[in-house]
Amino acid sequence: MTYKHLNTQELTFIYHFWKQGTKAYLAARALRRSAETIYRVYRFLNQGKTIVQYQEHYHHQKTKCGRKSITLPKDERKYIQKQVNAGWTPDTIIGRNEYHISCSMRTLYRMFKRGEFDVRQLPMKGRRHPNGYVETRGRGRTGQLGRNIDERYNDYPNYRNEFGHLEADTVQGSKHHGAVMTLVERLSKVEIILNIHHRTAACVNTHLDQWLAKIPRHLFKSITFDNGKEFAEWREIANKYDISTYFAEVGAPNQRGLNENNNGIIRRDGLKKGMDFRSLPDELIQQIMTRRNNIPRKSLNYQTPLEVFMKYITDSRFLIGRL
Repeated sequence: MTYKHLNTQELTFIYHFWKQGTKAYLAARALRRSAETIYRVYRFLNQGKTIVQYQEHYHHQKTKCGRKSITLPKDERKYIQKQVNAGWTPDTIIGRNEYHISCSMRTLYRMFKRGEFDVRQLPMKGRRHPNGYVETRGRGRTGQLGRNIDERYNDYPNYRNEFGHLEADTVQGSKHHGAVMTLVERLSKVEIILNIHHRTAACVNTHLDQWLAKIPRHLFKSITFDNGKEFAEWREIANKYDISTYFAEVGAPNQRGLNENNNGIIRRDGLKKGMDFRSLPDELIQQIMTRRNNIPRKSLNYQTPLEVFMKYITDSRFLIGRL
């Protein structure tokens, strides 16, 4: 049977029983309470205290019940704040396990929610669009530009577990002023950002050509674009570097979900929607790219994209200054 604490009315009756000199066991029988419960109140009143004081004492003792809040040591809090500033989430901090933290991931999330750490932004929660959402924006679309994404699975049956397949897109500045090009390697999730300045096919091809010329040939097997008009001259790159090129279906950004997700993340990291991208400094692009590629990810077993990427590179010298 669940124990019910004495309410105000019962305490008033007990006080009157005590005042009248009624035996505690008789008061307990009348109130259908344990005799010890009534004796406890009687003893309190015998000390010259009041019922109001008894209630205050009860509420004070009640605050001591339950699990106590966890307080992390100073060195752990300092480490957590440092990693938060670097873009790590509680899941990453606990999962990476670089430094012992005296609480679970869920407890750490609760601390974040209570404001115990300076957390300005965390990744988006939930879905921005429901399942089955179809993109309706048509600006800059030219229809299906090249080989459909379905052909990629025929050409590369082991595509999902194979290194060297890229997803590409552009991110525009305020009022369509300027752009950057983003590429994501699917297996390692490493992010490459090219500062193309203008969202034109010529700028895209020029900067993509310059970047591909610096890396070993055939390191990347394929690139999957969306159907933006800036990728209309894709054949030039595909033929020059012998790289397979595919296009997601029109209005289906979910077919390049990793790339789309990373585009949202770099918006949060510094490439805000209100910025003009026509004159972005290369140093800012390098800073954002370095930050993103050095944050551990759960899907990579809490390794960083750069760590996973490096495992597939035999000549690491080409990476210096590139990622």
